[in-house]
Order: sequence, then structure tokens, then C-alpha cells
Amino acid sequence: AVVPAYCGHGVGRLFHGPPEIPHYKRNKAVGCMKPGHVFTVEPMLNLGRNGRDKTWPDGWTAVTRDGRRSAQFEHTFLVTEDGMEVLTAR
Repeated sequence: AVVPAYCGHGVGRLFHGPPEIPHYKRNKAVGCMKPGHVFTVEPMLNLGRNGRDKTWPDGWTAVTRDGRRSAQFEHTFLVTEDGMEVLTAR
């Protein structure tokens, strides 16, 4: 399951700035990326069907509500005239 509370985002003057980039079907995102735009894709993926999360008292650690295993990762992309470049590629 994908946790809909977590989404990708634009990178610019504000690090976690607009636009929000949802990682799930039937989202309401609108717009078109243009050359020069930088954005992230960073889904939180969980085993099972439950896409709900909770945050620990430290205010930072996110876990699944049902205690199932989860993974979160992030990649950053630059939109170019010819497509895109993965800025976090190794």
C-alpha cells in the first residue's frame, strides 16, 4: 500500500515547496512540469493494504498503523528540454 499522506514535492526556493507530486491513482494533481523544474518522488510503501501511518512522539519517525514493514525512499529529478535527468542517480 502507498501512504497518501506522503508525496513528492518541488525543489526550489523552498525545499519542500510546490507542487505536490502524489504517488497514488485517482489523485487530483493538475499541472505540467516544464524544463528547469526540479521535483522529488518519495513514496512510503507498506506491506499489506493499509495505507495509514502514524508519527512517533519524536515528531519525525513515521510507521504504519498496523505495524507491517514499510520502506521510504527519495529520488530528485530535473526536467530538461529532452526529457529528464535523475539528479540522485549513482
